[in-house]
Amino acid sequence: MIGDLPAAGTVIRSVVPAETGAVISLHARARATYYPDGIPQDGTDWAAAWRAAVERPDGQVLCAVRQGRMVAVASFRVPEGTAAHTVKLFQFHVDPDHWRSGLGTALHTACAEQWQADGRRTAVLDVHADNLRAQAFYARQGWVPDPERPPAEGDHHLFLRFSVPGGMNPSA
Repeated sequence: MIGDLPAAGTVIRSVVPAETGAVISLHARARATYYPDGIPQDGTDWAAAWRAAVERPDGQVLCAVRQGRMVAVASFRVPEGTAAHTVKLFQFHVDPDHWRSGLGTALHTACAEQWQADGRRTAVLDVHADNLRAQAFYARQGWVPDPERPPAEGDHHLFLRFSVPGGMNPSA
């Protein structure tokens, strides 16, 4: 799963705590693209949130590094109160300067390989309703609307589901 992608000159690996600043910067650049009026200030302490995600023993934060620079990041774990065979992709961002370069697909593939290795059958996520570019990306990767979480009137997010290829059957 985690390793060198020689053709693209990219390495996908786990984020270490000292890289939290790079993650926060990448996250802010990516989020700014789907908030044309500016990123809403909802009181989230993103530095603390990302630090907690990186340090969580029950979660993972992967990044793609190209030419020594972090250019994509993904954060996932089994959410509290859900079945152990389900993983949630909490954050997935590619630096806008690197869109359409294959980084997102490579990082998504690495995530899916990790989910498969961890015995997950299903992945879920929510995506901003106005982020059509991200929705198209997820559709290309095989994500579909989550039948267990249809959109309600006024929702700002859509809920998607992904069947992990080769995911283990929890009753096996």
